[in-house]
Amino acid sequence: MPPTTLTRKQLSRAGRRSIPLAMAALCASTGLALPRACAADPADVTASAAAPKPPDPARWELAWADEFDKPGAPDAAKWTYEVGKVRNQEEQYYTKERSENARVEDGQLVIEARKEAFEGATCTSASLLTRGKADWTYGRIEARAKLPSGRGVWPAIWMLGSNIGSGDGKAGWPLCGEIDIMEFVGFTPQTIHGTVHTGAYNHIKGTQKGAKVHLEDPHQSWHVYAIEWSETKIDFQLDGATYFTFENDGKHDEATWPYAKPQYLILNLAIGGAWGGAKGVDDALFPAQMRVDYVRVYRDKTTGAAPAEAKAAAPAIAPAPKP
Repeated sequence: MPPTTLTRKQLSRAGRRSIPLAMAALCASTGLALPRACAADPADVTASAAAPKPPDPARWELAWADEFDKPGAPDAAKWTYEVGKVRNQEEQYYTKERSENARVEDGQLVIEARKEAFEGATCTSASLLTRGKADWTYGRIEARAKLPSGRGVWPAIWMLGSNIGSGDGKAGWPLCGEIDIMEFVGFTPQTIHGTVHTGAYNHIKGTQKGAKVHLEDPHQSWHVYAIEWSETKIDFQLDGATYFTFENDGKHDEATWPYAKPQYLILNLAIGGAWGGAKGVDDALFPAQMRVDYVRVYRDKTTGAAPAEAKAAAPAIAPAPKP
């Protein structure tokens, strides 16, 4: 799609390197996920600062949330962990239930990358996911976050098809579908990426679909990263303004639209790797933190369809906005 320019009012405050084809084949056969499939050179959008509007209550009803209000470990009823050196030649070792790397403090989730020798890796971090706890088909998924800075950081807020895997009824990557709600690499410190990856559209083929947003202050200020996902399209939003739309082509082909099935959510902070480390890793970045104020999932009341397969109970009362 052609480049789009949005005004400051419309958006608000608050070179990907290919993975070798052999890795892609391995992931497709085993069900392992490739990293948030790099958003090569999608359309540019300019963003800036004014308070985002909350979701329209006439349309959106809260279905699931984590407000990160209880200090300590992340809620085990909502989150699990990836463990180890998982993907994409990244440098970090993802740890499990280790407060140095993942904790709730001051009403925020903190995912922290630390420079330390650990299980053969040179640094540690965390990757939290809702797999097996909650997943959704359609709805509004949003997170309010403040990103780390420094050459080599690679945080992401993203989703993968819950059917990822091998065997009957399973699909490897990218056939399971991937939605990158927010992706950021430290060597382009004012650029946010939103991307989809499918069997037909992915970075292995150089056909991924997405856009990138110029944002002045992703590390100093809070911003709301969101998608609004329906049967017909996925809108990617920054602070309530849509900057990219991926449309269902109506062909009923899972290679182009695998998004009629549940996806689970992932929050992670990677270091280095094929894209994040393309310009090297500056050790001065450590410790690096991605802070998340909340994650909220909404049902679209206008369609009459709830986000499918939500496994965790919805809160009884919608939370008040945080400052």
